[in-house]
Amino acid sequence: MKMDRRQEREMEAQRKVAMAALAMAPGDELKRLCAAAGVIDEAELLRGPETGLVSVRGRIGGGGAPFNFGEATVTRATVRLPSGEIGHAYALGRDKQKARLSAIADALWQNPERRADIEDKIIAPLRAAQAQADATSRAETAATKVDFFTMVRGED
Repeated sequence: MKMDRRQEREMEAQRKVAMAALAMAPGDELKRLCAAAGVIDEAELLRGPETGLVSVRGRIGGGGAPFNFGEATVTRATVRLPSGEIGHAYALGRDKQKARLSAIADALWQNPERRADIEDKIIAPLRAAQAQADATSRAETAATKVDFFTMVRGED
């Protein structure tokens, strides 16, 4: 069955969310979840895992002219499963096993029969952990906020 353009865009958006969760995951946590989910390790490496550099761009104040800020180390991998799905992954740092496992998880996610399993056992726990870490960071930051408009001026 062929998908229409709307379905393709929805699928791309869902895959983007899944790949973001894999990319932001700590390597040890990803390894643990993949082992618990029984992720196969029979993938053929098409590229990598290999480590290189990417240019990082920035903007002053978030709205200024872009400039080259520096470089970041990135590891990438591309794998093909025995069933034919091809998975890709990029991860900051030098963790080659994380990049390989992320690429395998991406390839498995593309298989409609395995997608729900990968979502439930790997992607959802990673997203929940990342949401908890974000909430903790926001709470710690909010604790340092000073509201100058509520300070007493010394007048009664």
